[in-house]
Amino acid sequence: MRFGVSFLPDSSPATKSAVDYFDEVLRMSRLADEAGLDYVKMTEHYLNPYGGYCPSPLTFLTAVAAQTRSIRLMTGCVLPVFHHPIQLASDIAMVDALSGGRLEIGFARAYLPYEFEALGVPMDGSRARFEATIEAVRRLLTEERVTEDTPFFSFRDATVLPRPTQDPRPPFWIAAVRSPESFVRIGELGHGLLITPSGTAFDDALVGTYRQSFERTHGSTAVPRVAASLPLYVAATDQEARRIADPHLTEYLRVWTAALARWDDTASRDYQGYTGFNRIARTLTAKDLRSSGTAFIGSPEHVIDQIGRFQDRMAADVLLWQTDFGGLGGPDALRSLELFAAEVMPAVGGDRTPAVAAAR
Repeated sequence: MRFGVSFLPDSSPATKSAVDYFDEVLRMSRLADEAGLDYVKMTEHYLNPYGGYCPSPLTFLTAVAAQTRSIRLMTGCVLPVFHHPIQLASDIAMVDALSGGRLEIGFARAYLPYEFEALGVPMDGSRARFEATIEAVRRLLTEERVTEDTPFFSFRDATVLPRPTQDPRPPFWIAAVRSPESFVRIGELGHGLLITPSGTAFDDALVGTYRQSFERTHGSTAVPRVAASLPLYVAATDQEARRIADPHLTEYLRVWTAALARWDDTASRDYQGYTGFNRIARTLTAKDLRSSGTAFIGSPEHVIDQIGRFQDRMAADVLLWQTDFGGLGGPDALRSLELFAAEVMPAVGGDRTPAVAAAR
């Protein structure tokens, strides 16, 4: 089992400055590297306190690469529907070189209506745009003189520079949330799966759908990989952990549901089942996240038990800890991560060995 830290800023100038936020998560990234965790992950979003502080995960990961030695770097995720594939492939190859071949790329379809509106990209048709962009990025990273002609972009004889440092390219992961079709398709494409279970809203069976699709398509020629992002707070006792973490979980839910508000009156043929999603999310509480096993809050012994129960359900290959939820940071966040590394990770089999081939 592998572990990492997973960042999604949910702050605004009213709650925490961008300078303070990045100072805190870079400190956590350095600690994660020193403590033997495997990944640092950062997410792309725009405009809203839900992720808006990081419109460019690759820029953030470049800073992490400069301050760490061996931890791998993951976008979690970039949103390819908002990028031209030549630009995206070139940026990926550059960060791969700057990091000495430590980069892994998580892609997500994007699902917030206000981002599509602001950037002038229609939601209908975004699934096809998403797949076309990822395929073009894959070709640009593994081939030369690439030509593409799609309804979304076209180019001829393109060879991006620099070329990837990893052979043949950085590993790909794709995020999925609700649509069964997405889980099936990720398996067919042979990429790793990124999930963010949130209370009772996530259907555990979808992970099995992905694995079945992967194995049906690829047989024994490749291995399916699942990475889950989950809030984590470890303290000396369960009571102390809840006292510190629950207000931050509540703030995280407040910011997330505010970002989902447009789904009350938005419908798209490419996002079946999302209309009204916010009505479910608005009912969630910090206690719901803890009791459903999708927020790991407690003493080292309790978190060890939670990991075991979660793995009985998901058998994830990578657990990525959200350590910045609800503005959590500073000494509290660092102490939690230190306790996890010292008392939890050795008990649950954390293993830092090269993961590149398995994650392709």
